[in-house]
Amino acid sequence: MKKTIAALLALLACGAQAQDYPTRPVTMIVAFPPGGVAELVGRPLAASMEKTLGQPVVVVNRTGAGGAVGMTAAAKAAPDGYTILMALSSISIFPESDPLQGRPAPYQVSDFMPIALVTADPTVLVVRADSPFKNVKDFVAAAKANPGKINYSSSGIFGTLHVAMEMFANAAGVQLFHVPYQGGGPAVTALLGGQVEALASGPAAAVGQIKGGKMRALAGWGAKRLDLMPELPTFLELGYKDVEFYIWSAVVAPAAIPPNVQHRLRAAVRAAAADPLFTGAMAKVGTPISYLDAPEFKDFWVADAARLRKAVQKIGKAAGK
Repeated sequence: MKKTIAALLALLACGAQAQDYPTRPVTMIVAFPPGGVAELVGRPLAASMEKTLGQPVVVVNRTGAGGAVGMTAAAKAAPDGYTILMALSSISIFPESDPLQGRPAPYQVSDFMPIALVTADPTVLVVRADSPFKNVKDFVAAAKANPGKINYSSSGIFGTLHVAMEMFANAAGVQLFHVPYQGGGPAVTALLGGQVEALASGPAAAVGQIKGGKMRALAGWGAKRLDLMPELPTFLELGYKDVEFYIWSAVVAPAAIPPNVQHRLRAAVRAAAADPLFTGAMAKVGTPISYLDAPEFKDFWVADAARLRKAVQKIGKAAGK
């Protein structure tokens, strides 16, 4: 009887705390170093969310293992709404890829509660502006003539940028050399510094370098051309199949957060996505906002996870070495 009363009181206390949410700062985990898509979207979004929540939203970079460290930390955080994750599409990859490498999955997609999708851009294949590769035809010809010699950087083994490049390599029938880094920012730096020859990049992380004459884009992974780069062909246009890939960013939280806390977070992201502070920041990096509230985002996520599952299984163990 005493245990039952204690449990009831605990539930009532949790409910009261949830009703008052938030009463202290909220932590937004970004699982990658500065310079990548999660950072470029996450920081201005957090600043705009503060207006609705009435509390600071503090961005914390929890990097490592291609994003798996930060994602796992978010999955295992207390489900009280005080820890949220600025997730990328790679959140769906690790539960599939780690078992292929003989490791237990660090988390499952079901460990997360969808809050809202914020952006969804196809990746683009970029090289340095002084690269001999003027187009995809040049790149593929060189890769076929030099198997395993042309290298590319990524945000980490089986991260979004790695999977995108291997999808293309499989479709083109070429073998490339993968050089993983600890995030999209360092991967871009490696390309600009001459350590690697190519990169699959989110448009937001590359557009400034392209406009500045330091990078050249060769093709995009989307089903249609980017409004930002209407002259850029898609791989589908060039005859490559099964290479549709998007880097999306979204806010998610531990799965067991109370419904009213989820609703409060949804309202905060909804308002932030329309806030001039945030829309202006996205306009500067050429990233269109693709807002979807939780129910629609959940459907989008399920479909995208199925596509990524198929891609990871096709890549197999060899690509993770």
